[in-house]
Amino acid sequence: MKLGLETLDYLIFLVYFVIVATYGYWVYKNKGKQTADSKDFFLAEGSLTWWAIGASLIASNISAEQFIGMSGQAFQLGLAISVYELLGGVSLIIVAVYFLPMYLNNKIFTMPQFLAKRYDTRLATIMAVFWLFLYITVNLTSIIYLGALSLEKMTGFGFMSCAFFLTVFAIIITLGGMKVIGYTDVIQVVCLVIGGLATTYLALDLLSNRVGSGSGVFEGLSLIKEKADSHLHMMFSPGQYSVHDGKGGFIDAYQQLPGIMMFVIGGQWVNNLNYFGCNQYITQRALGADLKTARNGLLFASGLKMLMPFIVVLPGLAAYVLFQENADPAIVNGITQNGIVKPDNAYPVLLNILPTGLKGLAFAALTAAIVASLAGKANSISTIYVLDIHQKFFNKNMSEKQTVRTGRIAILVSFAMALLISPLLANFGQAFEYIQVYTGYISPGILSIFLLGFFWKKTTANSALVSAILSIALSSLIAFVWPDFPFMNRMGVVFWICTLVMIAISLVESKGKESENAFVVNKEWYKVTPEFRYGTIAILAVFCVIYYIFW
Repeated sequence: MKLGLETLDYLIFLVYFVIVATYGYWVYKNKGKQTADSKDFFLAEGSLTWWAIGASLIASNISAEQFIGMSGQAFQLGLAISVYELLGGVSLIIVAVYFLPMYLNNKIFTMPQFLAKRYDTRLATIMAVFWLFLYITVNLTSIIYLGALSLEKMTGFGFMSCAFFLTVFAIIITLGGMKVIGYTDVIQVVCLVIGGLATTYLALDLLSNRVGSGSGVFEGLSLIKEKADSHLHMMFSPGQYSVHDGKGGFIDAYQQLPGIMMFVIGGQWVNNLNYFGCNQYITQRALGADLKTARNGLLFASGLKMLMPFIVVLPGLAAYVLFQENADPAIVNGITQNGIVKPDNAYPVLLNILPTGLKGLAFAALTAAIVASLAGKANSISTIYVLDIHQKFFNKNMSEKQTVRTGRIAILVSFAMALLISPLLANFGQAFEYIQVYTGYISPGILSIFLLGFFWKKTTANSALVSAILSIALSSLIAFVWPDFPFMNRMGVVFWICTLVMIAISLVESKGKESENAFVVNKEWYKVTPEFRYGTIAILAVFCVIYYIFW
C-alpha cells in the first residue's frame, strides 16, 4: 500500500477545490442580497430551492462520522449500522409533515427561539449554552478528528496538518453565510455521491480479485454473503455476536444496537427525531423557505439517505471480509494498530489502495463531505450564539453589519476550539459511537420538551426545565449503575420518564388550564401534496423491504 497521492490525484482535487471556491464566490456575489444582512447570512431567507435544501441537509449530515465512523462500525457490526441512515430517512418524513409547520408558521428560526416562545427565556438560554457546548466539543470536534485521521492515512501528512487544512477550507465556505453553504453543498453532494459509489464499486471489485475469482462486484457482494453472514443481519439478540471494540477487546454487538428493543423502547426514534427535528444545523436549511419548498427539500434528503448505506456501509463490509480472510497484508496492517484492531481505519485503508486518479476522486469526495458538514455546523453554532446569546446579553442594538461580523467571529472561535480539542478523541475506541453516546445524554429530554411543546397546550416551562436537567442526570445515573445497559435503550427509557415527569408537573402547575405560550395548531398544516405522499410511500417501502430481507 503506497501512502500518499500522485500528481494526478492532486490535480483532480485541485479541480474540485477551484470549482467549489469559484461557485461559492459567484453565489456570494450574485444570489439574493449583496449587503450585510443577518437573515441572509444565517438562513439564506427565500433563496434556497428544494433541491438545494435537500442537498445541503445531506451534505451537513453525511461527513467523516459516516464515511469513517459508520464504515468502521460496518466493519465492526455489519449491515445493522444502516439503521441510522434508513430510519433517518423515515424520520425526515415525520419532521417534514409535523415539525416544519410548527416552526415556519410560528416564525421560529433557531431552536432556543422555539424554547423562548413556547416556554421562557431561562430554558432558552440554558439550552443555547448547552447546544453550543455540544456542537463544538462533540460534533465539530469529531468531524475534524475523523477527517484529519483519514486524510493523514491517505496523504502521509501529519494529523494536525490535515486538521488545519480541513478547518481553513471549511472557514472559507462558512464565512460566506448559509446561502453560499447551501448552493456549494449541491456540488459537494454530487461529488461525495459519485466518489463514494466509485469507492464502493472498487472495494467490491478488490474483494472479488483478492478472495474470489476476480469476476467483479457481484461476486464481491456474494463473497460478503458467504464469508460474513453474521454481518448481514439488521437485528441482534443479547450475546449473539462479539465484535472488536476498537480498544483491543471485544464487546457484545447487542450493547450498541439492541435489536427490536431499540424500536420498542424507542431509543432509535428518540435519536433520529431529535437529530433531524430538534437540531439547529439540520433544520436551519429549511427555516428560510416556504412550507412546500422546505418539505420537498426534506423529502429529497430522505431519498438520498436511503442511498447512503451503499456508500458508507458496503465498503466497511468489504474491508471486514478482506481482513478476516487475510487477503491483503496492507489492509490487515492498516486496520491493526499496535496489535489493536481499529475499525475506524477500515475506510481510510481502502482509499489508500485505490488506483491513481480514483484516489484523487475519493479524496475529493471525502473532503467534500467533511468540509460541507463542518461549514453547516459552524454556521449553526454562529446562529445560536449571535441570535440567542450575544444579542440578548451583550448588545441588543446591533446593526446588520455588526451582527454578521459577530457571526463570523463566532465561526472562527468555534473552529479554533474544535481544532485544539480534536486530538483528544484518539483516546476513544469508536468515534461514531462516541458521538451517539454523548449526544444521547440530552436528546431524550430535548425531544420530550419539543413534542409536548408542539402538541400539548398544558405543558409548562418548569416541567421543560426539569426534563432538560433530568435527562442528563438520569442518563448519567443509568450509565454509572448499569454500564452494560445498551445506550440506545437508555435513551428510550429516559425519554419516557422525562415525558411522564413533564406531564405530571404540568398537570399540577396548570390546574387543567392551557399555557399562555401554547402554539395554535391548525390541522390544515399537516396536509401534504400527492407528490409528497407518493415519495413517502416509496421511502417506507424501501425501509420495509430491507428489514424483511436482512432481519
